[in-house]
Amino acid sequence: MHYSKLFIPTLKESPADAEVISHKLMVRAGMIRQLASGIYSILPLGLRVLRKVEQIIREEIDQIGGQEVFLPSIQPAELWEESKRWDFYGKELLRIKDRHNREFCYGPTHEEVITDIVRKEIKSYKKLPILLYQIQTKFRDEVRPRFGIMRGREFMMKDAYSFHTDETDTQNTYHQMAQAYTNIFKRCGLEFKQVQADSGTIGGSFSHEFAVLADSGEDEIGFCEACGYASNLELAESKPPSPTAPLSSPQSLKEVETPGKKSVQEVAEFLNLPARQIVKTILFENENGLVAGLVRGDHEINPIKMKNLIGCEWLQPAGEEAMSKHPGLHCGYVGPVGLDLPVYADHEITALHDFVTGANKPSMHFTGVQVERDLKIEKVWDIRTVHANDPCPRCENGKYQIKRGIEVGHIFILGTKYSSAMKAVFLDQQGKENAMVMGCYGIGVGRTAAAAIEQNHDEKGIVWPRNLAPFQVIIIPVNYSNSDLKNVCDNIYDKLLEMGIETLLDDRADRLGGKLKDADLIGIPLQIIIGPKNLAAGQVEIKVRKTNESELRQYPQVIEDIPSILKDL
Repeated sequence: MHYSKLFIPTLKESPADAEVISHKLMVRAGMIRQLASGIYSILPLGLRVLRKVEQIIREEIDQIGGQEVFLPSIQPAELWEESKRWDFYGKELLRIKDRHNREFCYGPTHEEVITDIVRKEIKSYKKLPILLYQIQTKFRDEVRPRFGIMRGREFMMKDAYSFHTDETDTQNTYHQMAQAYTNIFKRCGLEFKQVQADSGTIGGSFSHEFAVLADSGEDEIGFCEACGYASNLELAESKPPSPTAPLSSPQSLKEVETPGKKSVQEVAEFLNLPARQIVKTILFENENGLVAGLVRGDHEINPIKMKNLIGCEWLQPAGEEAMSKHPGLHCGYVGPVGLDLPVYADHEITALHDFVTGANKPSMHFTGVQVERDLKIEKVWDIRTVHANDPCPRCENGKYQIKRGIEVGHIFILGTKYSSAMKAVFLDQQGKENAMVMGCYGIGVGRTAAAAIEQNHDEKGIVWPRNLAPFQVIIIPVNYSNSDLKNVCDNIYDKLLEMGIETLLDDRADRLGGKLKDADLIGIPLQIIIGPKNLAAGQVEIKVRKTNESELRQYPQVIEDIPSILKDL
């Protein structure tokens, strides 16, 4: 491709609304342009990158038996009502009506559509398992779309779905898919972690995220380098406390005045106690009403863990309206002693004695609280958020490291959530009807490309991993109108194309400095710079974008050297 023929509208300045480097550089490099909030046009250079990601995905998913389909983006409400998600999915679901006043949605995901196809076409265990996937545009009406194509409302996604006779067979495909994802992200040149994750609105019993490590990531990842355990911080396990012997002479429960002291820090300083001896009581509401969670004062409660422990549909911090129905609750002084609400406690509470809680009266706290004697607890479990340097729950000597990550892939074992609701059943060997067991597997195509930029850039621009770069080589002549330089450029260009190497020839009449800045900005891995002085000595300059290192190579031998140079990048 000749640069003068390619639509690459580069910019010198970043857009004012861009918060992360991938958004800034994709706009500056002429890869994307915003049409509306969270909705982007993908320009030629950007599309070449996305197609590279798609091709890597196709090759790896096809390798494990995936079959590609293309499903409608507009989906009838009836399917979503069958799965009980029409109302549950919330405002992210873009609902529309056709001319006959029938309700549809623009698909944010395709569990319902694929289940409808399979339930109509597959009736016997002999046709299972099956793995179907697509690469298609989705739409989720995000409250605050940001970060360019990393978190847009409209986005490109690979979603795959598998159907099985039982859980064991589902797990086989799940592990195959996990390996395929590992291969995909390695081929994309990314540093990533496979982490335990929450299933969210998709549902299901078991899931893992694939998170690219980057400072701009919205998620926090907890992992142990010693044993390899990794999890999204929403689910990262804390190590159970060591058993403690009961006190021979525990303190008695005592009500003490704490005038105006509400926060853990204030109460701890007032009573001259460490924060770990204060137990926080956090109120939440769910579909059944108010519940309370207990956690040590130096820790934070984890709403996802607590929701999973309770087994409720949703959980959110208690609002004023919900609390107003319980006049005995006083903000800042709520405690579990005598509390007429379901109480759930973090397992570290069981190792405490003589601790402090709110007394459910203004400016009052209890001291000398004992778990067994004074509290009525529904369940005790790990419901806190882990911290850096906490001991690893899976090995003896490891400690947690916490880094930020960008979710680029997510795999789920759905079980029979959708197949039972939508009656996707098969007949087994005994002729008995069973619900199919499902798996679901997603990759954000644009998000993967953006994450690659977050990990691979410098002050000059993008530094694409070789397999994602829009072109592998860019030829930059000092003056393309010079016939000698033009002949050499054209010869190298033609030879590289014959070798199957994607090459961009910068044939513009611009100054060399401008062309070099554009080449650095768009991030093509290898630059071949051709000037009259070097050419007179039979040489051309080779520059590696990743290291910014240059060297002179003999022409025309350099043409034969290019494949091996690229292989090492």
